[in-house]
Amino acid sequence: MQSPPSHPRVVVVGAGFGGMQTAQSLAKSGAEVLLIDRNNYNTFVPLLYQVAAAQIEPESIAYPLRTVLRHANRTQFMLAEVQRVDFDHQLVETDNAVVSYDYLVLSTGSQTQFMGVPGAADYGFPLRTLDQAVTLRNHILHRFEQAVREPDPMRRRQLLTFVIVGGGPTGVEMAGTLVELKKSLRCDYPGLNWQDMQIVLVQSGDNLLTNLPARLGRYTARKLSKLGVTLYFNVRVGQVTDSTVELSDGCSLAAGTVIWAAGLEAAMPEAVVAPQTARKQKLKVRSTLQLTDYANVYAIGDVAAGESNGIPLTGVAPEALQQGVAVAHNIRRQLLGKSPKPFSYLNKGRLAIIGGYGGVGKIGPILLTGFLPWLMWLSVHLVYLPGFRNRLMVLLNWLHGYGRGDRAIRLILSPQPAVKRPVLTTNRPLTVES
Repeated sequence: MQSPPSHPRVVVVGAGFGGMQTAQSLAKSGAEVLLIDRNNYNTFVPLLYQVAAAQIEPESIAYPLRTVLRHANRTQFMLAEVQRVDFDHQLVETDNAVVSYDYLVLSTGSQTQFMGVPGAADYGFPLRTLDQAVTLRNHILHRFEQAVREPDPMRRRQLLTFVIVGGGPTGVEMAGTLVELKKSLRCDYPGLNWQDMQIVLVQSGDNLLTNLPARLGRYTARKLSKLGVTLYFNVRVGQVTDSTVELSDGCSLAAGTVIWAAGLEAAMPEAVVAPQTARKQKLKVRSTLQLTDYANVYAIGDVAAGESNGIPLTGVAPEALQQGVAVAHNIRRQLLGKSPKPFSYLNKGRLAIIGGYGGVGKIGPILLTGFLPWLMWLSVHLVYLPGFRNRLMVLLNWLHGYGRGDRAIRLILSPQPAVKRPVLTTNRPLTVES
């Protein structure tokens, strides 16, 4: 039997913003750190919609995890998909190994919630992963190729109708970027009647961007309306088919593309004994971000349901980054025999981009609208995007796209076939290559 590791092992599941930050922050803690993810790259999720709208390349928002951890002491990466967690025996079961841990950090993020709407999972396009963004881009560009050779005007109008479900940041950003895509494709398809292209945004509430003050949501609605987006408020989607979207008020929308940005739920792997959860399957955590039932297990980001200074956590990227640092600090304290400290989130403000060189934001008590928050949004995301090459490529694409009103990344790519991997199961502590 293999002897146990000489250093405590911290296993981090999920290499999103919080998980990657946790692994980096634990580099000099003295613990062995193992970061596990189903992909060998970190995805910069806030820019997924720009990949879907042919504005930037998929590779420019993905950063190799082994590069991130290259200089991190006692920190390793494992490409695997976590299938089950045994909290009582401190084991993480993946598709190719069983890994023991002393401390566990769950940063598995979120997944699309279709809320039981018939047909939504079959015909709606979610936008949570890089593969989904590329799939949506392929589909959108296919619709234009189909429309240009479609002789029936009703069918052509349907092919060029894009219905976005959900009026949060993703829905608003997607609506705005489709308006910009419409302008850049005019030269490619001179035979199309561009009045046929319709962009529809369906929101169940009475305002957009409900995580921001209502005034900013109303400004966003006015801006999108001026850009030509049709807005439906106070209605829900009752059914999605391959050609229509049925609304709760009885209205039926003929649509060639349905983009689902309406809801999220925690993406938590199966557990031998299920921990306590809150709404949307999120894990209940203490103020220290530890699970309520297990002091050596932390949950951060979209998978955690907790509060900071009495305010519910929302799972946004800046929050997850700060949680990663806080969790690493608390694990260091536990290694020294000290008690973890409560997590306190420093809210530096919120920004959202609309399109047409417009945006909204709230920095402290100051509300911003128009060009300034749009420029601030671009600048902030460029700074936080990992990798110099990625930042350079995105900047060049933005200069080309926003400066010339053109989008050069209009490729329809075939999906790559899945590759099956052999399965290896072991109950011994796992040793992986550095």
